[in-house]
Amino acid sequence: MTQTITLYVDGACRGNPGLGGWGAYVITESKEHKLYGGEPHTTNNRMELMAAIEGIKFCPTDAKLIIWTDSNYVKQGITEWIHGWKKKNWKDVKNPDLWKLLDATCQGREIEWHWIKGHAGHAGNEMADQLANLGADQTLESMKNPSANANQTPTVVVDMDKKKDEKDWLLDDPFGFDLMDSDPQDDDEILENDDQITEHLTVEIAQTETVQDYIMPQQEILSSTATPSASAHPHIVITPRSKEVFGPRQLILDTETTGFYFQDTDRIIEVGAIEMVNRKLTGSSIHIYINPKKPVGDSENIHGISDAFLQDKPEYAEIAEVLFNYLKGAEIIAHNATFDMNFLNMEFKRAGFVALSEVCSVTDTLAMAKNKHPGQKNSLDALVRRYEVPQRDRTFHGALLDAEILSDVYLAMTGGQVSFDMDSLTESEQQEAQTARQQSVQVDLPIIYPSAQELDEHETWIKQFEEKHGIACLFAK
Repeated sequence: MTQTITLYVDGACRGNPGLGGWGAYVITESKEHKLYGGEPHTTNNRMELMAAIEGIKFCPTDAKLIIWTDSNYVKQGITEWIHGWKKKNWKDVKNPDLWKLLDATCQGREIEWHWIKGHAGHAGNEMADQLANLGADQTLESMKNPSANANQTPTVVVDMDKKKDEKDWLLDDPFGFDLMDSDPQDDDEILENDDQITEHLTVEIAQTETVQDYIMPQQEILSSTATPSASAHPHIVITPRSKEVFGPRQLILDTETTGFYFQDTDRIIEVGAIEMVNRKLTGSSIHIYINPKKPVGDSENIHGISDAFLQDKPEYAEIAEVLFNYLKGAEIIAHNATFDMNFLNMEFKRAGFVALSEVCSVTDTLAMAKNKHPGQKNSLDALVRRYEVPQRDRTFHGALLDAEILSDVYLAMTGGQVSFDMDSLTESEQQEAQTARQQSVQVDLPIIYPSAQELDEHETWIKQFEEKHGIACLFAK
């Protein structure tokens, strides 16, 4: 693959059937391409299909394409239904001409199809919608012009150079993964809509010259034994370490939010993280409730946090510095890290900080689980059952509770430990575990001695080495 290209495609129709347009917003590493066109008499579904077809045809055949559409019809049609349509020879299928063309256009290409909620403030989708309407407007003008093609307007392409030093959140998604098998009741893996189509979120990584001001030096991380500065805010609960440990910090983290749209509308209402060093929980944790200054809405059914409860809690800007100082420099471990990091990045930037992903590395346990258990359910609840992690009451999803559960799951996934913290065992239990480990490796191994010829050859080689280099050989007796 020479490059990865992101496409946002959309269709529009004024009357169904009626005047229609299609748009494709194509984002490469160096340019943005805006494609649009239309037809005087068409349907919305046909314009959705045309947007995908024209967008794909525009891209090089050896590029990997990531396509976002707000049409369930297009996404499910090309990834699921089309196989049945072919088997029944396209009988009773609407728009077979365009489906066949889309299928032929996709052949030999690597394409990832994703659904995105339309008219929800996503910049890429909004741009595709604008282009589709521009295609309809141009078609209308062409109809008024006798010299124009009476049936279809030509495709218009507008190329725009991207700034070389500017990261594009629409294109860069270092923590993003296909979340189609997510558990629809768990916001750790992003809720699906009523049509069971998952919305994929991307991480915005800001480029800043002041990032070094926030990064904890590696030497300090390795030698640190103290918990980051304690909170002076009454609504921030920071528990200090109960053990003396040395090594890089890992923070198992979870958030609760008012919804899924981190860009403009939804906000964080709870953050919980627990600290681990060298696979041992240190006893340190941070827990904060936050006033989002907006109703929590239906999300209360998931986390159980009400508007009344959050009314006297601090806004994010009030707690941002303490939270940032606690998290910075650590490895963040989260289940569907994309979701949590999108919200944290956006909230910190609103408060005047750099994105958290600038100063922390990130490990996504959902991606780990999907790689380890392909084709299986990998929600947090499913992993708890699979690894026989001690059950806890999850009637509601709390950030600190989920972080505690995830710490057990992470240790089980990465080390297969049954006892997650040896320091919690009694002295006799630790001695029994040590004896069991020693007994398990006591194997009578055969001893193979060298022959006389092999010993002579070894001595000869050592002498040659010492004569050549003038130093004693390490292998000499």
